[in-house]
Order: sequence, then C-alpha cells, then structure tokens
Amino acid sequence: MSDIILEVRDLVTAFHTPEGAWPAVDGVSLQVRRGEILGLVGESGSGKSVTGFSLMGLIDPPGELVSGSIRFNGNELMGSTEDQWRTLRGNRIAMIFQDPLMTLNPVLRVGEQMAEAILSHEAVPAAQVRQRCVQALSEVGIPSPETRLDNYPHEFSGGMRQRVAIAIAMLNKPDLIIADEPTTALDVTIQGQILSQVQRLCRDHNTALIWITHDLGVVAELADRVAVMYAGRIVEQGTIDQVMDQPMHPYTRGLLQSMPGNSIPGTRLQQIDGMAPPLSARPRGCAFRPRCTRATDRCSREAPPIEQQGDRTWRCFVPFVSQGAAS
Repeated sequence: MSDIILEVRDLVTAFHTPEGAWPAVDGVSLQVRRGEILGLVGESGSGKSVTGFSLMGLIDPPGELVSGSIRFNGNELMGSTEDQWRTLRGNRIAMIFQDPLMTLNPVLRVGEQMAEAILSHEAVPAAQVRQRCVQALSEVGIPSPETRLDNYPHEFSGGMRQRVAIAIAMLNKPDLIIADEPTTALDVTIQGQILSQVQRLCRDHNTALIWITHDLGVVAELADRVAVMYAGRIVEQGTIDQVMDQPMHPYTRGLLQSMPGNSIPGTRLQQIDGMAPPLSARPRGCAFRPRCTRATDRCSREAPPIEQQGDRTWRCFVPFVSQGAAS
C-alpha cells in the first residue's frame, strides 16, 4: 500500500454571489503521507481554512466544491454523498477547530460527547467506551481523566478544552487529522505543550496531520513539510529545512523576514507592504504582484505555473534561485 494517505489535485472551491463565482481555493495540489505533519501556512484570507473545510466535505452553500480531485486512502471523495462524508468524519478523518466550543456541546458532559464520537461509528460495550475515553484524555495530558469525564466543558480552562477536542479527534485513531489554528488563542507555554503532545500522538498512532496556521514559527517546530498559501493557491511547498533555510517565493521570504526571531535586535521588523486581495479583486497574472518587489511585466500578464524539483514546488517567474534549478 502506498504511504500517501491524501492526494489533492487541482482543487477548486468557489463561493457563489450575485456578481459571480469567486474561487477561495484555486487549483490547490498537495500530498500527505502516513504519519507526516504538513504545515499549511498563509495570511488571513489566503484560503487555508477553506482548504481544510473542503477536505472534510464541510463546504455549505453558497460555497461549492467545483472541481479537482481529493483521493483519500486511494478512494476519490469528490462527488461523495453526505452519508459517505459522515462515515469518514470523526472516524478516518477528524478535524480540530480553532475554537474548541465548536466541537464541544456546553450542555453535555465531556464523557457523553466522547462516547457519542465512538458509538456513532461502531458498536462498543459501555465499559470499553469509557476506558477508551479515559485513555484518550490521559494521552493529551489531562489529570484525573476518570473524574474529568463527568465535567461539563465550562469546567475546563481554554487550554484543557482544546486538549479535550484533540482527544476526541484521536478517539477512533484516524488516518488523517486536519487542525485549523487550534492553538492560536492559547498562551505560549500551553501552546508548546500541546504541540509536543500532538507530535507524539501522530508518531505513536502513525496519523497524518495537516496543521493550518499563520505562524511559521509553530510550523518550524511541529511540521515535516510546509505548504505556503496565498490568494487561494499554494505558492511554495517543500520540507521544513528547504523552505525555512532557502525560501524561493518572495511571499515566503517576506513571511520569514517578518518574524521577530529573524530580525536584528533593536531594528524595526520588516513587513510585506499591502494586504492580501479579496476574492472579488484578485489581480490578473500573479496575485502577489502588487506586493512584490521582484515583479516584472510578465507577472502582470500571466499566472506563474508550478515549477518542481523533486518534492519541492513553487509558483514564481523570479524565484530566489536561478530558473535552471527547476526540472
């Protein structure tokens, strides 16, 4: 069996408005292997969260999965019915949301919600269900898990609620987890603890993970590979070492230069001028052109194609290496 658990090709997700259909995800292609952690990085509005929801089949009208391919475990998911998506969600594919209260029902005890996540996919004796729930809470570092199963979500801190959400995602030992900025609202210490636990859980269970974030620092600590997204497209993709040490796309380099740890102490942080374009006003050619210091006339006329060298890909006519590097 191939070690590729998820293969996405030319995925387009659009939102329909009276003015037309606007692609929030515009031709995204990526692969994730078993046990691998892929960081999906970009500014707000880049399309990374919509990509995650698309991979879960959670796009509601006026949004639509328009075209492309989503192959999971070798099976095509595009065109799946809601019942088919529901069989996968929470079982073979799970999602961790930015706000754990999107996962947790405030009027049900945590143990009831965890049990429902198991029993909705398989028939298991009550004693075994409780044992699995206790083990899952223990694995994410929640003390006294047996007692905490009987608590309500409001009786947990924000960090503990997020740990519960992660435990629920891991309950059925899924092949793939999609995490949509789950540590953004947490302080740095709790964030570090959760990142460490997520790495360990993925390693122990051979679970693939797509970690969606705007923070390259988090990705550098957590992920094996990174895909950088801008205006609905992946503009650069490679291993952590490749992208962090030698960014090829001007947008990736701009993100890295804006990180405090990459600036000279006492100097102003560098920033990328301008803002990401809205869906309805993406420029012709390269969407990053209005903000790019390396743009040429060609960038205003044509959208750069995907260039590839091994597992490394990028979309740029003037990358920070010679064009001869492309295969």
